[in-house]
Amino acid sequence: MPGLKGRRRKSAPSPWREKKVKKTKDTGGLTSLNGKWGYLFTAPFFVMFLIFGLAPIVYSTVIAFFNWDPIGKIEFIGIKNFQDLLADDRFWLALGNTLEIWVLSTFPQMIGSIGLAAILRNKFLKGKTAWRTVLLVPNITSVIAIAIVFGQLFGRDFGMINNIIEMFGLPRVDFIENSFASHVAIATMITWRWMGYNALIFLASMLAIPEELYESAALDGATAWKQFIYVTLPGLRNTITFVLIVGTIGGLQVFAEPLTLGGGLSGGSSRQFSTLTLFLYEQAFASYQWGYAAAVGILITVIVLIVSVINFVITRRLSSEDTK
Repeated sequence: MPGLKGRRRKSAPSPWREKKVKKTKDTGGLTSLNGKWGYLFTAPFFVMFLIFGLAPIVYSTVIAFFNWDPIGKIEFIGIKNFQDLLADDRFWLALGNTLEIWVLSTFPQMIGSIGLAAILRNKFLKGKTAWRTVLLVPNITSVIAIAIVFGQLFGRDFGMINNIIEMFGLPRVDFIENSFASHVAIATMITWRWMGYNALIFLASMLAIPEELYESAALDGATAWKQFIYVTLPGLRNTITFVLIVGTIGGLQVFAEPLTLGGGLSGGSSRQFSTLTLFLYEQAFASYQWGYAAAVGILITVIVLIVSVINFVITRRLSSEDTK
């Protein structure tokens, strides 16, 4: 066309050519932060972990292979501490006491926690916030105060528990000198302290279960008990696994309760209060055998790992069978 002569035709824009973006001025505030600031904010955690977490682990692992007396000689002895420990009757007694207390406290505590959570989930319950707050009170109470109160409750001559037992015509029980009875007393202290805390964990998991499942079960004629069995419990599988593993870790490291109720590092007249951590503390700060105590700590870690793995495998297998 005559009007277009002499004009240069513009080429179409290429989709592969990068567009120039204008640099915006840094205005400050949260928008100006980049990934490097994350290292600054997370650095305190890693510093604390290195100083109070990783360094003690490495240090205790090293001294476990030494005859390490802080006020005496230091001599490398290899695995002799572990050999002596496996042949030490006091260690096996402490392990038996710890496992018995763990069984007596963990499973009743879990059953009670699920029951309390089911009660708190009731939509007709009044004052839910107040009840949930009350459940946390035992968890924040001093262990010394708990030991004093339960020491009075389980007293042999004037304890309230023995008074109730005597009302049924049964003989009084010595909850201090009797081995099994002392473990029941410690397990009761642990259960009272942690049941409310675990109940809130189970409650949070119950509230996450869809309400439609309960409505569908109710339409099918399921009672409240059947809804609990076939809807609530299957929905708590992962939470039960978590609480059981955490309870295992805490139960196998119980220390404050037997120390305060038993009244000493020796663990009682027949070492009925001696647990693994109490035995470790006795070797480190009463006998001053730091290498031997470090070996106890390593074996405690191994035992906790083994029992936790067993708990995890069993609970996962049961949950997988329920879903088939």
